[in-house]
Amino acid sequence: MQHAPAARPSPTLAPHLPRGTTRPLPASALPPPPGTTTASHRTATRPLLAAAIAAVLALAASACVGGGRGAEGPVGPVPPTAQSPAVLPSAELPPVLTRGQARAALVGADDLGETWEPTRGAATWRDELLKATAERPDCRRLLDVLYTEELFGTGAATAPRATAALDDVDGGAQLHYRVTSYRAADLDRTLAWLGTLPDTCGRFEARDAHGTIRDVRVTGLTLPEAGDARRGLRVTVGDTAPDDGEDPRADPRADTGTDTAGGVLTVDLVAVRVGDDAISLTNGTLGAPAGDATRISVEVGADRLTEARRQGRAQV
Repeated sequence: MQHAPAARPSPTLAPHLPRGTTRPLPASALPPPPGTTTASHRTATRPLLAAAIAAVLALAASACVGGGRGAEGPVGPVPPTAQSPAVLPSAELPPVLTRGQARAALVGADDLGETWEPTRGAATWRDELLKATAERPDCRRLLDVLYTEELFGTGAATAPRATAALDDVDGGAQLHYRVTSYRAADLDRTLAWLGTLPDTCGRFEARDAHGTIRDVRVTGLTLPEAGDARRGLRVTVGDTAPDDGEDPRADPRADTGTDTAGGVLTVDLVAVRVGDDAISLTNGTLGAPAGDATRISVEVGADRLTEARRQGRAQV
């Protein structure tokens, strides 16, 4: 008697996989379950599709910002912010006075007295007594400054904004006056250097192009309280080196005439800073030093420079 075969459980139908597929397709690729309409199936898959697109866009944006794995850096010129500090430009200079404002800060013949007038030319003693050199670097630099009057440097940034040159027709003195704009810290460094010279170059020998020895002495000069910072020197240059017991400044009012032979040149070198601007002057003579001219130039000049700076700020 044959028995009917036992009933076998119906196997679960697996979705038909395309040829060569080794793993099941995602749920979105399966046919909709019984009773589900095609429209409702599309509605259910839209959030998944939107989420997938959003993820792809986020990954693409991240790759653009970071350059992607293994990126070798940006293409094209490197922006200024990425430059080495060694090649970055120096800090910008502070605003400078206009030339008109600088000229307003100058002193004139009327400020110094009736014996003063605009210069007729450089005094002969500038070449004969100041065009010399010295062994010590600071002393050599001092002689260069007295001759060229470029106290704050020779670059375009430190070029004077305005200048004036005046002569004392009676006493033979000559005063040169300059207004310069630069960084306050750099101006102060020059003033500090001037302050060291009475110690480093109190007395030294200078030699001119003809081999003549000059005896040079440097002392500090007391100035009126003017500006934000100030420094002054009095420099004497003898025609020949005197004996140790002699001092060419012992009788500064002695009549030495206008001939440089055997005479003693006395030069006041002064600088006054007002903010980021400065006045500098030399006042030299073979006769009696015109001390009043130096003092008046400092007081009047500092006041005028202060006023010029105030008007300049008011116009901005």
